[in-house]
Amino acid sequence: MLIQSTLIALSATLAAAVKPLSVKNQFFVDPSDNIFQIVGVAYQPGGSAAYDAAHGKDPLSNGDICRRDAAILQILGVNTIRVYNLNPDVNHDECASIFNAAGIYMILDVNSPQVAGSLQSYNPWESYYDTYVNRTFAVVEAFKNYDNTLAFFSGNEVINDESSAGQVPPYMRAVTRDIKNYVAKHCDRKIPVGYSAADVREVLFDSFEYFTCAEDGKSDDPSRADIFALNSYSWCGESDFQKSGYVDLVEGFSNTSVPVFYSEYGCNAVQPRPFTEVGAIYGKEFSTVFSGGIVYEYTQEDNDYGLVQVNTKDQSVTLLKDFYTLKDQFAKLDWKKVQGVKSAKEGSGPKAPKCDKKLIQSKDFYGNFTLPDMPPNVDKILAKGVSPKPTGKLIDIKDFSVKYTVKNADGSVISGLAVKALGSDESNAPGTNDAKLQDSGSVSSGNSTSSGSDSDAQSDDTKNSGAADSAIAMTLPAVAMGAFAIFAGLAL
Repeated sequence: MLIQSTLIALSATLAAAVKPLSVKNQFFVDPSDNIFQIVGVAYQPGGSAAYDAAHGKDPLSNGDICRRDAAILQILGVNTIRVYNLNPDVNHDECASIFNAAGIYMILDVNSPQVAGSLQSYNPWESYYDTYVNRTFAVVEAFKNYDNTLAFFSGNEVINDESSAGQVPPYMRAVTRDIKNYVAKHCDRKIPVGYSAADVREVLFDSFEYFTCAEDGKSDDPSRADIFALNSYSWCGESDFQKSGYVDLVEGFSNTSVPVFYSEYGCNAVQPRPFTEVGAIYGKEFSTVFSGGIVYEYTQEDNDYGLVQVNTKDQSVTLLKDFYTLKDQFAKLDWKKVQGVKSAKEGSGPKAPKCDKKLIQSKDFYGNFTLPDMPPNVDKILAKGVSPKPTGKLIDIKDFSVKYTVKNADGSVISGLAVKALGSDESNAPGTNDAKLQDSGSVSSGNSTSSGSDSDAQSDDTKNSGAADSAIAMTLPAVAMGAFAIFAGLAL
């Protein structure tokens, strides 16, 4: 028994799991040159309240909570989480290592709801200064050494209407430039940096053209986004490729020179959510252009998008109806085919267009590609690096068992739950963690809406803007939701 226990502990310690991904042509690729499709979930337990600088807390600061959630997300079948609000001064080694061992990558927003934590949507020049840029660099420093750091978002829905589209573009592109230059100088590998856009069709494609073109016509332009993502809620209920407007997105991004994917999806105008868009997102027509997507969101908050319910008193978790439905939709797909496509020869994909005002269609969209210089003092920070440097590292995890109680929707406890540590070069996929759950057919309809935690602060109107099923979208309640708390004068 002692030998067996020692071997189990050793296997956990030596688990390597994921290897860093890279961008090749318009797709992510793994070390075996297979195209990687993002199967993701937005991860911000507790909403905006999860970011607590005063007490050194953020969504990736508590190992026991991350161990609990990594096991649940493994069962669901995801290979990526998106985390919005992070404190670079907090140690993330345990959480990053747990998700790494689970085969789950991390896409990280560099902004926060704090003062000097984001670029403003209006008068952006007032928020583009050294303290803010230093903060974005610090997030890069904190996460650059984790193999499962997939990408950084330099902005989230900073352009959210035609008015902000007339001011933000050069400043948003400048922030991307600054972060990419920092990555190039201070990171051992090229970690992609890009933008997460609101699906506001009046400015969506202009935003895409503005951020992904090359000022000198060369793809290595440091101000050019490495990736482009969108928060889209246009597929509601039992929709289809045409009615949802997915066909327009495929057409609009068909010549992309960078990976494009959903940074949020999962309209909740029809409940429980059927998640019928999953088959389309990972189907042949869509996946030839898009690189997967991220479902909004993991925990149930006041906005009613949750897959699980967290009891904030004892940190127990109850799986909700949407969790089972999404798991079933993922299970319908042949993931060996989805993730097993070999990439094309380097340079054979679409080329980055040269930046030109002719790319911009809307008269209200800022069409000048002259960018602001770095703010005063940023050149020194860029040269020497942030100080002090909050550098993280992957560590050995010796215990993957879940400390907190996790329940099925019927209240039955899922016993023996643990993260399954994967081997070298493995990422998570449906079926990897086969913990026994309640049969999905016996789960009653509807999600509980009592979260016991703060809601997020992006409107549902914004989340479902651009929905082709406008009659359905109009039924959405105007409740507070989204990635960041919006302070006075601070928009995302």
